[in-house]
Amino acid sequence: MFTHVLTIADQARAVGRRFGLWAVLGLLVGLLAGCAAGPRVPDWQIEAHGAQQRAIRAELEGRQRVAELEWQRALEAAQRTARADQMARLALSRCAVAQAALDLAERCEAAQPVLPRAGAAEQAYARYLLGQAQAADLEWLPSAHRPTARRLLEPAAAGEAVALLRAIDDPLARLVAASVWLRAQRLDPEALALAVQTASEQGWRRPLLAWLRVQVDMAQRRGEAELAAAAQQRIEWLLAAPAAPATLAPATPARSGP
Repeated sequence: MFTHVLTIADQARAVGRRFGLWAVLGLLVGLLAGCAAGPRVPDWQIEAHGAQQRAIRAELEGRQRVAELEWQRALEAAQRTARADQMARLALSRCAVAQAALDLAERCEAAQPVLPRAGAAEQAYARYLLGQAQAADLEWLPSAHRPTARRLLEPAAAGEAVALLRAIDDPLARLVAASVWLRAQRLDPEALALAVQTASEQGWRRPLLAWLRVQVDMAQRRGEAELAAAAQQRIEWLLAAPAAPATLAPATPARSGP
């Protein structure tokens, strides 16, 4: 995933490319390390990161009103930098979360105005989300997504997706990768079942509902009536479950250190 969109300093970009720090939620580590030793972390980074994480959680739990407010807070903080890369990363992270919940109609229009002035990493990730990654993009992608992007450049093979998805430890990054496979029309039933399992284990209502609906459709097309009925039953249980409370966090999170 591309959700740690706000770096501690420009040098972190080169370090991340070399050591694979372009991973999901990696900014939190950077924030804590920066606070323990090193330059003071700018207020906009703390505000943007906190709002971004709250937005992601709300989005996955299906609390759209809260998510919209928190995304707006994150954007306002990032805009204070007047930097295309920071604004593009934030927009791309939002697109990735939406795509994990199978909003495949989303083509990340919000990132388009700033992408031409953003860096190679942002442009590569935008192409990857759309299933259009190129060979030259691989080195710029988050390390968790490079195997998926590389495999999608090769001819299709049976059972190709599930092993690659299992190798992605982070559940949100796994769902994003699964959505890329689905967009490329190369997601098989085993990989689909893994995506359903991943969303279910996290209790992420919005993506689970979306992936279960895909499972119902695929099972029906394959003549697997029992699996289709089981997935439909899970959808009904999920729709009957109460939604998570729509609570809002303070606009400015407290610092976690000096």
